[in-house]
Amino acid sequence: MLKVAIVGLPNVGKSTLFNALTSARNAQSANYPFCTIEPNVGVVEVPDVRLYKLAPMVNTTNIIPTTIEFVDVAGLVKGASKGEGLGNQFLHNIRECNAIVEVVRCFDDVNTIHVNGKVDPVDDIETINMELALADISTLENVSKRISKTLKGGDKEAKIQDSVIQKCMPYLEKGKFIDSSDFSQDEKTALHFFHLLMAKPIIYCTNVSETDLKDGNHYTKLVEDYAKNEANVVRICANLEEELVDLGEDEAKKYLKELGIENSGIEKMIQSAYDILNLQSYITAGEKEVRAWTIKKGTKAPKAAGVIHSDFEKGFIKAEVISYDDFISCGSWAAAREKGLARLEGKDYVVQDGDIMVFRFNN
Repeated sequence: MLKVAIVGLPNVGKSTLFNALTSARNAQSANYPFCTIEPNVGVVEVPDVRLYKLAPMVNTTNIIPTTIEFVDVAGLVKGASKGEGLGNQFLHNIRECNAIVEVVRCFDDVNTIHVNGKVDPVDDIETINMELALADISTLENVSKRISKTLKGGDKEAKIQDSVIQKCMPYLEKGKFIDSSDFSQDEKTALHFFHLLMAKPIIYCTNVSETDLKDGNHYTKLVEDYAKNEANVVRICANLEEELVDLGEDEAKKYLKELGIENSGIEKMIQSAYDILNLQSYITAGEKEVRAWTIKKGTKAPKAAGVIHSDFEKGFIKAEVISYDDFISCGSWAAAREKGLARLEGKDYVVQDGDIMVFRFNN
């Protein structure tokens, strides 16, 4: 399952956001540092209106969206990489995740303590990123010690690992996320197995007051300028998102519309996570259920079938495929087949987002 870590300094709104994400009240939220001691974990459905439009067309009420697991990590502070605050145990929780959502405080509130005494989102980002980078430097130093003997002996794998270390260090020493675009494929493979925090995709989540949600403020502009093309930025009002949970879907959408906002911050954040991880969904639809399945963009049909069950990939023969828009226009599998819009695809077919698929395979 896709796992995303929610990180940030204490009192920036992480646990409030987590409550809204999971539509639950099991993530403690209070106005003091380290309120979150054990990482809260919640499985969140990925919003997909397509499933609800398809269900009546195939005579089912069983709708199963795909999911993301969010991990609410305790507030990090300067020195976390050395064990300050709650220390390295939480860096380990981040290391197990596929991506990082870094919540950044972009609101003024005299009643909510800021751990550094003032609101400065760029300074907050650099504090967190440097702690993640220092933890990675420690990891790479340990790897360097481990491979030192085999490296001297000319071991090929050790040479690749050493090359990765040399390319990573300049980024980490500056507290910057690692750009692997100049890494060879072998180096990228080695980098993946290091599980470095600063090699993970990042979303900066600017937490604002409700009045600044639509247009942002000078704080959000600072974050956007800082991130530029290096990271996604999503604006959110965590307090509002938590309140929207109690309104129900229709009332929540109506209220957002009154604010001049089309989609909730949570929906934008989930979509952003899909974007930075290069993910998409295909759909299976029949009387048993309508279900979304998450795959990497560029995935071929057999590998996509394997997401359902490994036997589907091993015994793959063909896939019957129709695009979501074509299915909606036809209204049923029978009509789609009659019009020739449902087609058979082989092993080299690259699955597209929203494809509706039926797999044929040998048992």
